[in-house]
Amino acid sequence: MIHTFLQVQAINSTSNYLPIGIQLIFALLLLSLMIYGTNALGPKRKTADKLVNFEGGIEIKGNARQPIAVKYFLVAILFVLFDVEVIFFYPYAVNFRQLGWGGFGAICMFVGFFLIGFFYIIKKGGLSWED
Repeated sequence: MIHTFLQVQAINSTSNYLPIGIQLIFALLLLSLMIYGTNALGPKRKTADKLVNFEGGIEIKGNARQPIAVKYFLVAILFVLFDVEVIFFYPYAVNFRQLGWGGFGAICMFVGFFLIGFFYIIKKGGLSWED
């Protein structure tokens, strides 16, 4: 019992965390050196052209607050939804031999529900871009 306690105490000693602390201190020093070094060594010529906002090289035309069609957000949400559902195929692909025919039936049922939802979205016109 005491032997186990001493092993746990040796594992959790503060000397085991010393490399992590040294690495954290080194990272913070390097980060501060890069931030303040570029500011100290970099050029400081402020001209009118440099102080103007850069918008991808395209001249500003009109108001940036134009409404965006809701269809765009709907397609984006549907993409995320179906993309997350596809992630559930990975555990089956890794363990398909251990899951056997029961796992195959479950994945077929999952694909069936997946396709029912997909055809429902197509029927409702969720993926059409026309307004």
